[in-house]
Amino acid sequence: MRSTQRIKRFIKTALLVVLMLNINAQGAFKASQLKYERVRAAYKTKFEGLKKEITTAGFSVNTYEIYMQVFKHEKEVQVWMRNKNDPKFKLFKTYKICSSSGELGPKRVQGDGQVPEGFYYIEHFNPVSSYHLSMKVGYPNKSDSKKATGSPGGDIMIHGNCVTIGCIPIENDPIEELYILCVEAKDRKQNLRVDMFPCKFTQENIKMLNQNFSKEMNAFWGTLKAGYDLFEASGLTPKFTVDAKGNYVIAK
Repeated sequence: MRSTQRIKRFIKTALLVVLMLNINAQGAFKASQLKYERVRAAYKTKFEGLKKEITTAGFSVNTYEIYMQVFKHEKEVQVWMRNKNDPKFKLFKTYKICSSSGELGPKRVQGDGQVPEGFYYIEHFNPVSSYHLSMKVGYPNKSDSKKATGSPGGDIMIHGNCVTIGCIPIENDPIEELYILCVEAKDRKQNLRVDMFPCKFTQENIKMLNQNFSKEMNAFWGTLKAGYDLFEASGLTPKFTVDAKGNYVIAK
C-alpha cells in the first residue's frame, strides 16, 4: 500500500514538474522579446487595444492561432485567426503593403528585386531591425531552391518603414500590431504560416494573368491557386509537398 502511495506521489510530482516546465517554456519567447525597447513600447501602446479587438471578433486572447496571406497585386497582408480548437480560420485584420518592388511572379535569383511567391513560415523576429520591427519569411524554401536560376538570395522580411527591395513593408504603426500578434502566437509554440500569392485568384485576376504572362508562369501560379482554393473552400491552411522539379503539390 505504501509503495503504491509513493508511486502516486511520484507521478503527481513528475506531472507538476512537466506542467511548470511547459508554462515556463511558453513564456520564454515573449520574455526574450520584451527585453527590447521597441517591443516594450509596442506592447504599451498597442496590446490593450488589440486584446479588445481580438475578443470582440470572437477569439480568445490566450489561445488564438494565426495564418497570414500576402497578395502582391492588391498590396495586402491578411491576418486570419482561429481559436485553438476551432476547425476554420476567419479573417481578423488586413494591413496595406505601402511599397513594392519587382513585378508579379516568384523570386528566382538574388538581386532580381522580386517579392517571393509560395508557401512559407516565419523564421525569425528582429526587434532591432533597421526597418523598426521585422519578421523573416522562410525564403528560400525547397521549391525556391530547386527553381532558382542562380543563388536564390534571402532575408525577405515583413517589416515597418515604407521602402523595399523584395520585402513586404507595412509601415511602423501596423508592424507593431502584427509583430505583437505574432509574438503572442509564437510564445504558444505555433509555427507561423505565411502564404504569398501574386493576387487573389478571382476570375478577373486569372484572366489578367493569362493575358499578360507566359504559360510557364501561369502553370506555376496554378500550383499556388490549388492551395488558395483549398483555403477558400475549407478555411484550413493547405498542406503541401514539393516534387523533384520544385513544384508545389497540394494535399487533397
